[in-house]
Amino acid sequence: MSLDTPKPQTINGAAFKVAIVAARFNNALVDALLQQVIATLRKAGVKEKNIRVERVPGSNEVPSAAQLLAASQKPDVVIALGVLIRGDTIHYGLIADGSTHALQRVALDTRTPVINGIVVAENQQQAETRCLGAISRGGEFAHSALEMAALKKKLSAKK
Repeated sequence: MSLDTPKPQTINGAAFKVAIVAARFNNALVDALLQQVIATLRKAGVKEKNIRVERVPGSNEVPSAAQLLAASQKPDVVIALGVLIRGDTIHYGLIADGSTHALQRVALDTRTPVINGIVVAENQQQAETRCLGAISRGGEFAHSALEMAALKKKLSAKK
């Protein structure tokens, strides 16, 4: 895990619409990420009415919900949240790879930035550290979302 994250830019999010798709699988951990994301967005000025949250069963369903939201709601950015923990099979890896590629495809196809906030962990302890630990991963996802929403607005205005 890299601890060399970029220093977040100060961005006024008052004009942004943000869609968040959050998995219900590993609910307590995803809820922690979701709370961190929302708190960071609100602190940056994103209005509560401009934050749309949709819950889906698991991380495998996150990309299709992200695509539906990007197409129907026209947000400035979509944040995808989930937690995948290694089990006795390779299933978690398949879901991690598939959702990563699908989220990137959603971003490119819809021309809407998508922040991949699906945490992939080797075990429960690692997942808890990433979602509940001293470093706010949800806050990092929110800062990335704000930066990408600002970039989208800036580049869209140059048409």
